[in-house]
Amino acid sequence: MNTWRRLLLAVVCGVAVASIYAAQPVLEPMGRDLGVPAELTGWIVAAGQFGYLAGLLLLVPLGDVVDRRRLIAVHLAATAAGMILTASASAAWQAFAGLTAAGAFAVVVQTTVAYAASASPPAERGRNIGVVTSGVVVGILGARVVTGALADVWGWRSVYVVLAALSLGLAALVLAALPPETRAGPTAGYRQVVGSLGGLFGQRTFLTRGLIAFFLFASFGTLWSGLSLPLANAPWQLSETQIGLFGIAGLAGALGAARAGRWADAGRATPVSGLALALLVLSWVAVAQLPWSLGLLVVGVVVLDFAVQAVHVSNQHVLTATHLDRVSSVIGGYMVFYSLGSALGAATTTAVFTAYGWAGSSVLGAGFAVCALVVWVVGRLVLRQEAPPAQALRDHVQTVIRT
Repeated sequence: MNTWRRLLLAVVCGVAVASIYAAQPVLEPMGRDLGVPAELTGWIVAAGQFGYLAGLLLLVPLGDVVDRRRLIAVHLAATAAGMILTASASAAWQAFAGLTAAGAFAVVVQTTVAYAASASPPAERGRNIGVVTSGVVVGILGARVVTGALADVWGWRSVYVVLAALSLGLAALVLAALPPETRAGPTAGYRQVVGSLGGLFGQRTFLTRGLIAFFLFASFGTLWSGLSLPLANAPWQLSETQIGLFGIAGLAGALGAARAGRWADAGRATPVSGLALALLVLSWVAVAQLPWSLGLLVVGVVVLDFAVQAVHVSNQHVLTATHLDRVSSVIGGYMVFYSLGSALGAATTTAVFTAYGWAGSSVLGAGFAVCALVVWVVGRLVLRQEAPPAQALRDHVQTVIRT
């Protein structure tokens, strides 16, 4: 796979995931224009997350059944349709419908990563996947910067018009620039692939990492879905462009966690997760200072996004190493926890902020972070309890061999 194709796939991921998070810097004007009460504006972001959840369960499995190149193009076109419906909405329910549809087809990210893996020779697979998935981080955090600038100049609807145009353009490029997939042997049926997801939820490692992701992204969503509300109000009264610039701080933190993959390759995924989760809890101490200090807020945002990305990379490393025979299914199942957690954070932070101010939102985000750390600690304790019998068995085998 050449550099051009890698970059194209990375841009596909960035634009797709931006369709879910683009509303975060413009919640206040968007909610006001659509007549959504302040305490319910978090549902604007949550709608996309619930759509994403449905897509993970129903649409991602299609990638193991049909040609992924065509599937990517179709999903991008469907995402564009959702964006157009959102941009033209005259009532809240129309915007929610458009955001939910766009969120469902934003799972083109998982299909794109799978295409990159299948189209790569073994020696280049890791590098190609790394480049492609970097588009997700840029899309989530970088979209806030662009969204704020566009909304300031042309209003919040322009954001979704631009995203729709980009999605349609990328759909055409994918069909023109990417070769069709060639698969060896018969493919599994759609029902068979969907059914295989259920068995994962009974496995300890999968559930532990999934629950960590659930609380991790609930904390992440609490910050980014609620941040625009206090920044737009007194004492700061920042514009959408200025609010969007905080995405640069988050982007710096997330990209700083790129080494997490190397640490995981070195066998340190579990301790790195624990340390990052502790940093996540501490980051909320700085984030809570928003009413008095934007400098401390920036520090908190950088640390929080570093911690979230480090844990996210470590989680995926552990799960894919444990389930080498069904990488796509395990990542799809894992992302269900991600989607539910993000939706929970988005839906609750605005309600808590309306009732208790930013102090309440900070306690909420820190509480989610503490829950993630508790799950990690419990997982470690369970693992240690299981280790002695295994060690005893190994000692017994060695004794038998010696005798």
